[in-house]
Amino acid sequence: MLVVAALATTGLSVGWIWTKADAVTPVALPTGISKPLQTVSPSVKPSETPPPIGKVLGTELIAANNDTMPIMSSAWQNQDAQRSGVYGGAAIFFVVHKDYTGQKGVDWGNYVSFGQLAPDIKFSTTPAGLKEAAVQAGTRAIVGLYSKDAKLSGTTHKAITINGHKGHEITTKVAVSVPKLKETYSTIMIVVIDRGDGTAMVSIADIAGSTPAWQQIWRNKVKQIKING
Repeated sequence: MLVVAALATTGLSVGWIWTKADAVTPVALPTGISKPLQTVSPSVKPSETPPPIGKVLGTELIAANNDTMPIMSSAWQNQDAQRSGVYGGAAIFFVVHKDYTGQKGVDWGNYVSFGQLAPDIKFSTTPAGLKEAAVQAGTRAIVGLYSKDAKLSGTTHKAITINGHKGHEITTKVAVSVPKLKETYSTIMIVVIDRGDGTAMVSIADIAGSTPAWQQIWRNKVKQIKING
């Protein structure tokens, strides 16, 4: 059974997940295709306007603000961008291990999302501000794709520039331990890019340890991100 962790958009502490070096149990949640649980209460009206959504159109991931990022390849399928905490975004998924439990539809694979930095994440254009925004965006992604108990290792940070826009990239490994799955870790890659108007864009990649070539492909696609306006 695939599990998608529920993730609130506010109130999430961001420091613990990068410094929890004493964790001893690898995360045991796969990144396979799944739909989040839905609760329907007809008598209660939503208190907030639903967030905008992006789309996958042709060869591009198109965010709600019309910023674009090329898709990884035509073999990737549409997915749920909200799993990784991006705002107004779109996502794609590539099956690495199909039916790995022996049950149809229980797949494990790679995931990439692209969208805006969530509005409630504080953002400043300084190098320190970009790094902190990437940490917060990465924390939400890891909790959403795995769990708050994810065991991380080998975390790296670096400043980047994309078409004249400053940004920050984080790369880290998440340990995985799933019965019948021939993977021991996935690599999570997070980039935050300053749009120049007080907002930022985010791309999240979750790449299975057995398919490292997709890491550089993701970086190449990030270099082709286009900021609308």
